[in-house]
Amino acid sequence: MKIIFMGTPDFAKESLEAVYNSGNEILAVVTNPDKPKGRGMKMTISPVKEFALEKNLKILQPSKVRKNEEFIEGIKGMQPDLLCVVAYGKILPKELLDIPKYGAINVHGSLLPQYRGAAPIQWAVLNGDKKTGITTMFMDEGMDTGDMILKEETEIGDNETTGELWERLSKIGSKLLVETINKIDCVKNKENKTLDEIKEEIGAEKQGENYSLAPMLSKEMAKIDWQKKGVEIKNLVRGLNPIMGAYCFLENKKIKLWKVQVLNLEELEQKFSEIKDYMPRMEKVEPGTVLFADKKKGLFVKTIDGVIEVLEIQGENAKKMDVKSFLNGNDIHAGEIFE
Repeated sequence: MKIIFMGTPDFAKESLEAVYNSGNEILAVVTNPDKPKGRGMKMTISPVKEFALEKNLKILQPSKVRKNEEFIEGIKGMQPDLLCVVAYGKILPKELLDIPKYGAINVHGSLLPQYRGAAPIQWAVLNGDKKTGITTMFMDEGMDTGDMILKEETEIGDNETTGELWERLSKIGSKLLVETINKIDCVKNKENKTLDEIKEEIGAEKQGENYSLAPMLSKEMAKIDWQKKGVEIKNLVRGLNPIMGAYCFLENKKIKLWKVQVLNLEELEQKFSEIKDYMPRMEKVEPGTVLFADKKKGLFVKTIDGVIEVLEIQGENAKKMDVKSFLNGNDIHAGEIFE
């Protein structure tokens, strides 16, 4: 199959590598333009471009794909069989989707029709879901509304972060993409079928209207609300790890939490028998209050329904570290309040 691959982050790089190793012909790789990054604003390339350079693949980096006649005509001239799109980062116009002979296929990080949109992996973790997966689909003009081809489900670990799930799903997605390409290739080789006939023969399914959305994340949502339940705070922390980190303030300094676990007050009492006499008072303190801070035993903060044990933390203008290392250099005392 003659393929044009479109993608940008490491999630897409896994799929590009799988397609490359499958023996299909990659006519070109389309990825986002290089961007300045870091304090020095050094120009950096995408993981997809990095792999394409390594393998001497043709690279295209249009600043836009809509109303870009030069780019569209260039793609037409290559006469691709398939367009494979994985986390490219731009909405594709119909005139581009209509170019490949056997359609445009996409690897999406959810079990569609759940979590259509830009951040399906993140929202699955943020919402505390127990399972998610990958869906491959034929693309249309809608936002992740195309006919579904293959799915693979996986469980989400109770402590799994978005970054950890992202890495696992990238590998599942790369495998499923190659299976999808092979499935289409087997059908189209039988005779000169139309795209609609191919969809029917491989059993592509329509999504229906029972869907949910996964919009882009905002910086505003990263602030911890200590009035929420401990499990909700934990899901926020692991859902934003490593993207931006959930944060709060202590003495007007911004503190990011990168890893936490949830305890109830009874579990805290069992862990530290010496604070048993203080338990009735602890049940009445304001959520966000530090209940216990010890360089050897850790940092524990009151929530509306229990306790958060902080495991990994980052002070203002500092690096992230385990909480015991943080407490070695930062004095935090019981009774102080995270805001």
